[in-house]
Amino acid sequence: MKQIEFDVAVIGYGPTGLTAASLLGQLGHRVLVIERWPALYGLPRLTHVDGESARLLSHACDIDEALKDSSPINSYVFYNARGKQLFDVIDPSSPSLPMGFPTHISIHQPDIEAAVDRRIRTLSNVTLMMGTELTGLDTRGDAVELSVKTGAGQAMLRSRYVFGADGARSFVRSALGIERDDEGFNERWLNVDSECKRPLPASFEATKQYCDPARGHMFMPIGKNRQRFEFALLPHEDTKEMERPETAWRLLQHYHGVGPEHIKIIRQVVYYFECRMARNWGGGRVFLGGDAAHTMPPYLGQGACSGIRDAANFAWKLDLVLREAAAPAILDSYETERRPHVAYIMSTALMLGKVANTHSRMTAFFRDLAFRLNLMPAVRSFPAFEAGVVQSDRSGEAGKVVGSVPPQGRICVEGRTARFDAHVGYRFALIAQRNPATFLDPRQSKFLGELGCRLFTLADDASHGVQRIVDTDGIYSGYLAEKGRAAMLIRPDTNLFGFAESMEELPRRVDELEQKLAWSKAALSA
Repeated sequence: MKQIEFDVAVIGYGPTGLTAASLLGQLGHRVLVIERWPALYGLPRLTHVDGESARLLSHACDIDEALKDSSPINSYVFYNARGKQLFDVIDPSSPSLPMGFPTHISIHQPDIEAAVDRRIRTLSNVTLMMGTELTGLDTRGDAVELSVKTGAGQAMLRSRYVFGADGARSFVRSALGIERDDEGFNERWLNVDSECKRPLPASFEATKQYCDPARGHMFMPIGKNRQRFEFALLPHEDTKEMERPETAWRLLQHYHGVGPEHIKIIRQVVYYFECRMARNWGGGRVFLGGDAAHTMPPYLGQGACSGIRDAANFAWKLDLVLREAAAPAILDSYETERRPHVAYIMSTALMLGKVANTHSRMTAFFRDLAFRLNLMPAVRSFPAFEAGVVQSDRSGEAGKVVGSVPPQGRICVEGRTARFDAHVGYRFALIAQRNPATFLDPRQSKFLGELGCRLFTLADDASHGVQRIVDTDGIYSGYLAEKGRAAMLIRPDTNLFGFAESMEELPRRVDELEQKLAWSKAALSA
């Protein structure tokens, strides 16, 4: 059988796999995509991305095209059975860092997938095998042997690495023999996606979750002219019966007074909500991402966002390994960084899921009382990385945000004003109050150059390949001043590697980055 060599095989072509394939393809690697379906799904599943995920997607596609039918989400309110507000998941009183996009965005998933797919299809180094089923995985050699089944028959392929993003029923995870820990959350909900024939009442413009023990239900706008409705299934209800159009219309009329004259149903399916984490996310030459590594209830809208973060975290590290610039051990930091972050999101989504799926009226009474007395835990900001490719010194106020995502603003570079990420691309960036080149020795400058790091100064002292940025929104000068720091290093996945307290400390911070990457001395002498 013919053997074909690839640098990385991405298994699965949902949001996680799409993002990974686009980023690694744009970095110039030979990427193979294996997807069992013959085409993109084309219907909405994912309905929400946050500002951070939008930033990452902007490196994978034309973000304006991807968000062409999107709209900001300003509230997500949980109500009890009597319509009394319990709480708003999106706390309007809690300040959030500007990301260059709305903090929460209602999106039409097919637009995002089509935009990323369009970018990928411009890359001659990416091979798409749609309608292809992965049937075997052998990791015993110096590359991964992949057995696949296509319309033309069986084939054997070889790839140096594999990124398994093939969903909750992942073949890759099963082939590796990886079990999942189950948090015991198992609920069925009917999902009804629709297009509006006429404008619905203004009350449907917000996202609302009704935590009724008789039957939980919710609705949310999707972009500008679509609406999603969801209804909890009761234990005795049959899944197939709930997927009949007559059932959807009955529930829509009963709970919302909505009928065929108002909307057109474009998708009706029962989802099984669960909360499970793979006991490990692979290693060596095969890694897991997205739903293959973790699944969670949808109440934070973070399932796909987490998968996009997985892909963006993994891709730049694999790029350095494939370029033989960093040791393969850097790939171990992928799970080290991502698992605690996902675990926190899962636990929060699980808490919200239990609130939304309270089936006992007595339990609901005490739940409502706990909210009334402000005894329920608040939804906090996502945690920063505690370990991995981040600065070790976590002292002081600045240390608390190391490993988190810093803000994004518009900057002007050489007369062009755009979001910071649009200037930098998917690469490292160093922003300093003064020209960093004048504080670094030749070896450090060479390291940053080999790394592909963009160097910026906020002062009018640009030279030696350092570009001056005009901080149009005052985001970067303000952030450094607030943290009492002179410079910061940002990773390709937009996470903050660390700060330099003064310009004189900057060389030590650059040296630490080199050490954390296990940077190859051969790369520096090349």
